[in-house]
This record gives sequence, structure tokens and C-alpha cells, in this order.
Amino acid sequence: MELRPPEGIGSRDRILWAAATMLGEEPGAVMSVRAVAARARVSTGSLQHHFPTKRALMDEVMTLVYDLVLPEDNIHDTSIPARERLVACLQRLLASVGADPREAWRQTFDRYIAAEPSAAAGAEYLAIERELRRRIEYCLNVLQDEGSLEPGDNARRAQMLFTIVNGLSIAQALPSDESRISTEIEVLYAAVDCTMVHRT
Repeated sequence: MELRPPEGIGSRDRILWAAATMLGEEPGAVMSVRAVAARARVSTGSLQHHFPTKRALMDEVMTLVYDLVLPEDNIHDTSIPARERLVACLQRLLASVGADPREAWRQTFDRYIAAEPSAAAGAEYLAIERELRRRIEYCLNVLQDEGSLEPGDNARRAQMLFTIVNGLSIAQALPSDESRISTEIEVLYAAVDCTMVHRT
């Protein structure tokens, strides 16, 4: 039986619930405005009022999902050195403790690489990437605002750090010895040190 949106929530939250549920049921599937609206039990006009484009909807869904999976509370804890907080931010983007990185990359390969991805699958991946970069940039902005990071192009910094995290996530899936974890931490610290170096 098809799941229905929880009772008592507004139309915007019903739309987000429907889109997230459909994404979980069939990742990469074509998610039409009509199908999401029908699942949320709202009109297409109501959906387009809250989310004028499919990209806006997908970005908001990814933010919702990652807010649950990767909370950002620690970045505001100034009792922890800024360097440590930024490394922790990047570590959270890697495979979670107990997860199987090889299986995660196998699924990623099957969904986005093995065959030409559908438009829906491509849009899904780009939304995930935008959200992960946004989270890194958010952490950088927090550190910059508190004076722990020199002013600069945080979008560019976030892209660099995201690329390094992506590379480490691939390394996690490949055969390695027991030193991998320490090497991974060293790489993250080196990347953060390059980002936080003060101008002379």
C-alpha cells in the first residue's frame, strides 16, 4: 500500500515528504511535478507556488535529507579549534561509521556511471553534489564570520575541499592496509591547513 503524507502538516511539508519518499523508493527515477503533487495530495499549482522549478524542489529535498543525516551543530562550538571543526565537517561527508564504502560506490557506479544516466538521475546527482558543496561552504562561512578564516572565495574553497573528500571516498572503497584511516585524516588536515593558511 502506498504511503500517505502524515496528517496535520502543511502543503509545503507534504510536498517535501512526497518527493523524499519517492526518491527513496526509486532513486534516479523520473519524478514529475504531477506525480509528486499527486503523492502529496496537493495541486500542481500549489507545488509550483512553493517550488517554481524541479531544481528548487530537489535542492530543498537534499537539504532536508542531509540535515537529518549530517547535522552541522558542531561547527558553531567555539570551544573546539576552528581547524578541528572544519576537519570534522569534512569527515562527516565521508562514509558514516559502519557503512560499507565499497557498496556505496558500487551503487553510485551503477546509478550514474555504468550507463548513460537519465535526465532524472543526472539531476539527482547534481542536487546531491550541490548540497554537499553548500554544507562545506556553510562551514567555511561560519569560520570566516568568526574571524578564524581569512576572507576569500568560499565557493571555490568548498569546491576544492569537496573534490578531496570525493577522492578519499573512492580510496575508502579500494583495497588498503590498516594505515588508510590515519592517511585519510592526514589528507583532511593538509587540505584544511591549505584552506586556512593566512595571507602574508
